[in-house]
Amino acid sequence: MELIYTIAVTLFTLAVLVTVHEYGHFWVARRCGVKVLRFSIGFGTPLYRWRDKLDTEYVIALIPLGGYVKMLDEREGEVTPGMAEQAFNRKPVLVRIAVVSAGPLANLVLAVLAYWFVFISGETGIVPLIGEVEQGSVAEIAGLEGGQEIVAIDGHATPTWQAVNFRLLERIGDSGPLEFSVRYPGSDVVYNSRGQLQNWLSDAEEPNLIRGLGIQMYRPGVPVVLNEVVESSPAAAAGLTSGDLIVSADGQAMPEWMDWVDYVRARPDQAIVLRYERAGVPAQTVITPARKLDDQGEAYGQVGVSVQVPEWPPEMVREFHYGPLEALFAATERTGDLVMFTLKAIKKMLTGLISPKNLSGPITIAKVASASAHSGLEAYVAFLALLSVSLGVLNLLPIPVLDGGHLLYYTIELLVGRPVPLKVQMVGYQVGLFIIVGVMMLALYNDFARL
Repeated sequence: MELIYTIAVTLFTLAVLVTVHEYGHFWVARRCGVKVLRFSIGFGTPLYRWRDKLDTEYVIALIPLGGYVKMLDEREGEVTPGMAEQAFNRKPVLVRIAVVSAGPLANLVLAVLAYWFVFISGETGIVPLIGEVEQGSVAEIAGLEGGQEIVAIDGHATPTWQAVNFRLLERIGDSGPLEFSVRYPGSDVVYNSRGQLQNWLSDAEEPNLIRGLGIQMYRPGVPVVLNEVVESSPAAAAGLTSGDLIVSADGQAMPEWMDWVDYVRARPDQAIVLRYERAGVPAQTVITPARKLDDQGEAYGQVGVSVQVPEWPPEMVREFHYGPLEALFAATERTGDLVMFTLKAIKKMLTGLISPKNLSGPITIAKVASASAHSGLEAYVAFLALLSVSLGVLNLLPIPVLDGGHLLYYTIELLVGRPVPLKVQMVGYQVGLFIIVGVMMLALYNDFARL
């Protein structure tokens, strides 16, 4: 059932992004006097089709992995003299540029609208309070200490951990100073300090940005109160159930969830004498963690339980509310930041400052789409906005077969006064197709490697 849900959410997400992208091309083409022959969502056999009063055919096709807008064009078929003025190839180069660029720009507009919805609904984040600082780390060299709040990075305000992560994302692969502004809770005094990066996390496949600085986030204490006990697990066999409070293991106190996790992981196939409380009544049992292997082949113990996560203290939660106009400005700024981040990330990947193993494909997108949908409407809409920005920016790259490749050709035509020779265009399309297929294969390989 979960697989069906994931597939459904993924297909819906792709349909929204593709429809908006193609509608951008369609809308501008219509207003520029270009005859649109077909507007298709998906490829292959049509499942449903209809025509409007301008004789444009609308198609929903079998394979929902893209879409296209087919315009009247003398390069793709015969055009009657009476229709020639509506052919795309007959339009001035500035009109063709407008039509081609409209698809990616529509995706950016979608991102702004999506973030506007998120901001108008209100944002919630956790105060970026440092728990512990590792010795010899970037954070320790910068003089950061446990108990401090990170109020800015590189001069950009960081009111939440999400904001901290975003600013750190921009510095992956960098060398040079990293500026921190911190303060102690209850104080208005801000201390500025500087850490030093050296090809920071450039080789990391799935970088943990906070840990990469040598920081452990502050978290409220999590007592070992069981939330869920997996059926047929060692915990179920030991008689444990939801709501049980683990007190000690082999006589050693278990005040925190991570104490319990570490103790269990270190004892695969070893019996543990467990003391716990159920509804305040002390009890005892013996539990033997199952033996599991991690990615490196190392054995660890697992008992099949999850913890009841306590709510964050109110003073650690920040809520942000925006009016309609404020939300629009914030949404536009967020979209602009993501555009710049995407371009920087592409540049760093091409120059080797970011590992190509960070490239994700359809499987990762499907997993994140499903997880965000489970997390609520706002989380899903924010993820949709992120994907829409990525689709818009990637389509503007000057690679033939992408919109950016067409824009490159039309820009050259605008500058030199004549079209790029057809043979040159065809060679470019072949090279572009090779690049796109290669990137897709690498992304798919990375997806399977993560599985």
